[in-house]
Amino acid sequence: MNIQPIRYDHPDALKLDEEVQAEYAVRYGEGDLTPMDAAHFDPPHGLYLMAYDPDGTPVATGGWRSQERSEEGYEDGDAEIKRMFVVRAARGRGLARRILAALEDSAREAGRVRMVLETGTEQPEAIELYTSSGYAPVPKFGLYRFEESSRCYAKLLTAAPVEPAVSPSIGRSVKPSVRP
Repeated sequence: MNIQPIRYDHPDALKLDEEVQAEYAVRYGEGDLTPMDAAHFDPPHGLYLMAYDPDGTPVATGGWRSQERSEEGYEDGDAEIKRMFVVRAARGRGLARRILAALEDSAREAGRVRMVLETGTEQPEAIELYTSSGYAPVPKFGLYRFEESSRCYAKLLTAAPVEPAVSPSIGRSVKPSVRP
């Protein structure tokens, strides 16, 4: 698979956005009404990725955009995940995890401190992806924060640096054990 950055208004992104909106409509009765603009995903304040199969067909997508403290419940330094989607024919290949990892790396490099996302109860596979990737439930934020089916998750992107410790018994540097 070839994963590359594209603009959110690229024809391939628009094609997959139509597909994900249709899937949201089946699951929730309507598409996602969250305001979005292609500029939200422009580096260094965001990133939008597209995965292509070997024949050049777009098969998966995802992006992040900067958020700051607001009345919608975001916090300073947030990077919000949007439009994570894998077409049915390409599911089960680990594409979502690869895109998620690349988005996290990009947001971390851009100085973002927390990755956040909103999903819903009708997307159990998304909830499983995020929780198994270290995301924890947080108070609701965003457009759907008052919806019963909304679920919000976050993961810290920064970690305290691991300093080598000096072992008193042997007098040499050893790295402390760090648990995830």
